[in-house]
Formats: sequence, C-alpha cells, structure tokens
Amino acid sequence: MNLIKKLSSKNFFLFNLVLLGVIFGFSLAFLSFSCSTPQSKRTARAEENPIIIPENALSVAEGLQTAFSAAANKILPSVVELKTMSTRRQQVPNGIPWEFFFGPRQNDGQEPEQRSQGLGSGIIVRQNKDVYYVLTNYHVVGDVSEIVVVDNTGKEFPAELIGKDDRKDLAMVSFKSPDAYPLAVLADSDAVKVGDWAIAVGNPLGFMSSVTMGIVSAVGRTPVGGGPGNNINDFIQTDASINQGNSGGALVNIRGEVIGINTWIATNGSVGGSIGLGFAIPINNAKRSIGEFITSGSISYGWLGVSLTDPDRDAMRALGIEGKRGALATQVFLGSPADKAGIRPGDFITHVNGKEARGMNPLTLMVGDLKPGDKAKFTVIRDRASRDFEVRIETRSDTVAADNKKLWPGVYILPLSDTIKDTLKLDKNAEGLFVNQVIPETPAAIIGLQRGDRITGINGEPVKDTASFYKVLREKTDKELWFNIIRGDAALETLKFKR
Repeated sequence: MNLIKKLSSKNFFLFNLVLLGVIFGFSLAFLSFSCSTPQSKRTARAEENPIIIPENALSVAEGLQTAFSAAANKILPSVVELKTMSTRRQQVPNGIPWEFFFGPRQNDGQEPEQRSQGLGSGIIVRQNKDVYYVLTNYHVVGDVSEIVVVDNTGKEFPAELIGKDDRKDLAMVSFKSPDAYPLAVLADSDAVKVGDWAIAVGNPLGFMSSVTMGIVSAVGRTPVGGGPGNNINDFIQTDASINQGNSGGALVNIRGEVIGINTWIATNGSVGGSIGLGFAIPINNAKRSIGEFITSGSISYGWLGVSLTDPDRDAMRALGIEGKRGALATQVFLGSPADKAGIRPGDFITHVNGKEARGMNPLTLMVGDLKPGDKAKFTVIRDRASRDFEVRIETRSDTVAADNKKLWPGVYILPLSDTIKDTLKLDKNAEGLFVNQVIPETPAAIIGLQRGDRITGINGEPVKDTASFYKVLREKTDKELWFNIIRGDAALETLKFKR
C-alpha cells in the first residue's frame, strides 16, 4: 500500500516528467549531430570548390567599365550647371476686401516683383579667347533675367544670353573665364542607332555632374501626348535617367561624344520624375544653329510655303499612299516657293534632296535647315505617281507665314467615314467631304465655307472622295474658286473667289 502511494505521489510524477525531458533532449541532440556536417568538413568542401569568376568575363566587364568611366571623364568638364533667376511683376489686389483689412494702398505706378529660381544644364561647344559659348535649351534660359554658369568644380561665372530660338528649343549663353575648358566633341547624330549606349550628363535636381547610363530606345520621335510646345525637332529617346535640371545637358555615346541635348521627359507623376522615357534633341539639329547664335543671335529658317499634316489611315488609303512615309501638303501659300515650283495641296512630300522625310516634324526641320537661295529637289506623290519639283528656297518670315489671306484654299476636309455618317445621320451611300475646319481670312473663309458643311463639288465639278477633291482643286481653280455644298438639308453654292 505504501508502494502504491509513493508511485502515485506528486514528487514521483515530477521526477518522471524531468527524466522524460532529459531523454527527449538527448535524443534530439544526438539526431541533429548525426545529420549535420562538421564545420571543418564544410570549410574543406568550400576550399575544394571555390567560386571563380571567369577571367574572360571579368576582362569584358572591366573593359566596358573603363569605357564608361573614360566617356564620363571626357564630357564632364564640358557640361556646366545653369542657375537662373526670373523676375515678373505681380499684381497686387486693391479695393474691397483689400482696403477693408489693410487700408488704402499707395499706388506709385510700380507693381512688386516676384523672383523665382531655375536650374538647368549646358554644354561648352565654342571658345573665343577667354569667352566660352554654352549650348542649352530655350526653356532653360529663354525668359530669365539672370544667368550664372557653374563649372564641374563649383566655380561660378556670370553669363549672358546671346541667342535663342523657341521652334528648336535651343539657346546659347556665354561666360568669361581665365581657366581652360575642353570643348565637347559633337558626333554625327544621324548615325545613332536603336540599342546604342547612351550616357546622360547634367545636373538633375541640383546634383551637379550626375552621370546616368542606358541605351538609345528610339530615334525620330515626335512630341506625342506631351513634350515642349512649338517644337519641330525629331527626338532621340533614351532610358538613361533624366530628371528636372538635366535639360540642356549632354547625351553622349560610348566615346564621350555628344549625340543629343537632353530636353524633356514623359512622366505620369505629379513630381515629374524619370520613368525611363527621356528625349534629347539630336545634335545635328543644333550644329548650324551654333554659328548663327554667335554671329546673329537668332536662327534663320528656309521657307517652302506649305501647311503640312500627318494624314490618318483613311486619308492615306484614299490618296493611295498606304505604307509611305512623308507629310501631306494640305494648304499652299500663294506666291510662295512651293507655289512657284508647282507643288499643290494634296501632294504627299516624301523626300528632300533624296533624303526621306519621315513625317511632318522631320520635314519641317529639313526645310528649315535649307539655306535661303538654295535650290532643293522635292519628291512628291500625286495621283499615286512619284514626281520631282525643283524649289528655290526663301527666308522664312513669321509675318509672311502668318498671312492667312494667301493660304490656299484654307479648308481642312475629312472623308465621310461611317462614324461621321452616323454622327450626321447621313445615308450610307452619301458622298462628298466633311468640312472639319475653315481657317480665318483664307479664300475658303472669304467665300463663306463653314465647318460642318459637306462639299460635293468644286467649281461645278463633282468630288466624291479625298483624291478627287485635291485633283479638281489642282486642275480646275486657276482663275476662280467656289464650292458646291450641302448645309443642313439645303444644296448651296458658295461665293466665288477670283484669283
């Protein structure tokens, strides 16, 4: 009985519990020891199989690293920071409630000034003794009151604006320094290919002499869905990181030669940070401008005298130019070089002096780079056939280019697509052209053509589609012009324009 009580006592239970824990722990430790590899064996195995980076791979990587480092060192002294100050007059409110809270304001005829700082980059491209010339963007320095150049060592120099052009978004500033600075080497941007290395150099967000690396993502880009306004450049696209402050800086190749001027970024964020869509003006677009800025302070453009557009798929199909690259001349200035040479509305311009025009902006740039007085060969597609015209280029004048009275005929048309027919509730077999826009003060506006009209004829000759519209306009309007139209439910004739 005493034995049974001892076995069932609390002390005996605790003893058994501790004993079982010791046995379990010992077994687990023994199992872990038997399954593991001793440290000495692991070290030995690591020494037997060391990880070795192949020498040939290291050689390639180090060679590429050396090339990037050399390219950066070559261009960095030629890229400067541009600190700017803008001043504008700020209108001060007066009257109620201003006077209620602050009393009558003394009006001395002067409005208070508001000053704002800006930041950008530039490239040293020319030198004349101790004067250095820096190429940058118009939007960096075009409307500022003060400019300071900061070199890559931090030295600051006052600078002055000597030339600017908003159409190419280019500008030039100069500064004096007793120090010697290397001039940037300008490459041939026409030789740039998609996939080439691209190195962006500038001062993003105030971080001086920053270098980022990527590739050329595309060439010949135009500002679609954004980009700087009124810009006629065809851009180099790169995924090298570009941010605010990079504008005006250099985009260089693996040799450290400038292939472009960093200009703008596409972003979907409110801060405007880089998302891998950076755009640079090809340096060939700026080479002629450098000398003109220094000598005259502005850029002169060649003038052809046409209004260009990139036709949509329906228009290209109607004109028989599917798959072709170029730009459509929708209007021609009367008395212009194009008019004198025989180029007419509806001509699709594909080449200038044998060089392909890849679209409206590239063609505008090609014409602008022609020198006044030069003769140039323009290749066009008319009535599905290719033909050449020799044009003597004149100097572009903003006054002449804005004179709508000479813009012929002054109307933008659209073929009657199914969408337009449904919108206007027209019969499916309806013919003619929809008037999408009438340019003020042009012949079309003077004779009373209106947006929304449907053109069914020109000078009594029926027109059914885009091709017949331009053919009749070209061949039947030497002396006068009027349109047969449908406005609402009424068939009408416009007034007549005498040429």
